[in-house]
Amino acid sequence: AGGLVAGHQQHGQEAEQLVVVEPHGLAALGGPALELLAGHALDGLVLLGQLAGVEGLAGANGLSEAELRQGHVTLVNIFASWCVPCREEHPLLMRLAEKEHIPLYGIDYKDRPQDATRLLVQFGNPYRSVGLDQDGRAGLDFGVYGVPETYVIDGTGHIRKKFTGPMTAQQVEQELLPLLKQLGGGA
Repeated sequence: AGGLVAGHQQHGQEAEQLVVVEPHGLAALGGPALELLAGHALDGLVLLGQLAGVEGLAGANGLSEAELRQGHVTLVNIFASWCVPCREEHPLLMRLAEKEHIPLYGIDYKDRPQDATRLLVQFGNPYRSVGLDQDGRAGLDFGVYGVPETYVIDGTGHIRKKFTGPMTAQQVEQELLPLLKQLGGGA
């Protein structure tokens, strides 16, 4: 069965910690395991099994795990029209899509489709496709605990970095673009 695996390695005398979360099981997780997941950047988080298909917004293509395993680095941004920090981050996402040519996919999280469409019409659409996650199930698959969140996914479907909260220009320049270059994903 598929699930999410969060690995946290520390070199030296500490043992590797590993948490396995079955799909849709994160919400039921509690105690030290949840603290482990919430307390780390989740670098190296691996998508296993199937990401439940996320239907498309306004008749557009949705998002599937296959799109995240096409051999190139992608970004997945979890957003919502009601999220003020998402609006603050939006110009940066537009820049990444237009100037850096980074493949960017969006998942509209616990939102009304018409509100998300209005947001993208008003501020621009940086996404190659947008999935609609009205019930939050895809968010559970990713381990989302707030919006916005942005995931760097390598060509094999491994999450290599998670940005929690709105990305800043400094994070893009100092963390994201160097990581993309290291992974062979541009910049």
